[in-house]
Amino acid sequence: MLKEVDAAIKVLQKGGLILYPTDTIWGIGCDATNQKAIKQIYHLKQREDSKTMLVLVNSIEMLKEYIREIPSMAPELISLSEKPLTIIYPDAINLAQNLINHDGAIGIRICDTPFCQKLISLFGKPIVSTSANIAGQSYPKTFADIEEPILKGVQYIVNMDHTKKNPSSPSSIIKLNLQNEIKIIRE
Repeated sequence: MLKEVDAAIKVLQKGGLILYPTDTIWGIGCDATNQKAIKQIYHLKQREDSKTMLVLVNSIEMLKEYIREIPSMAPELISLSEKPLTIIYPDAINLAQNLINHDGAIGIRICDTPFCQKLISLFGKPIVSTSANIAGQSYPKTFADIEEPILKGVQYIVNMDHTKKNPSSPSSIIKLNLQNEIKIIRE
């Protein structure tokens, strides 16, 4: 695993794109603080840059570096969630501007798989995670479902979980404000 983490970090540090297994589905990733890298993902996915992407961090401590104020209910919601939970937080900071929604919000998930934990910890920054598909098409349930343009459009494909047969599904998404009001976006 460390060999794969090191190879992915080298690409991320140069502003490149990686294709990697997350705690949900296969994702296209880049440095969430690098505006040019984020532009590459929008181009690869043929996605409007007005549609934001989510970010992975490795802990509540790291989350605090990228959200001005974390709603008090967030840690409890994360710990109680039965499946991976992406929370859309208000007032993102220290991230590339083209990643943040026009209202200042950003979707962030604390990813707890060993690979992502190690990758984010050693890289030292959050990583963009967006489904490995062209905009408007179905997300890939397994590595075998990822289409050729995506495979050819990244600089590195993490060599793990390629033969995994269990279909994966995306995270739940909620929007949470500072008054701890919850809006369910995707269950």
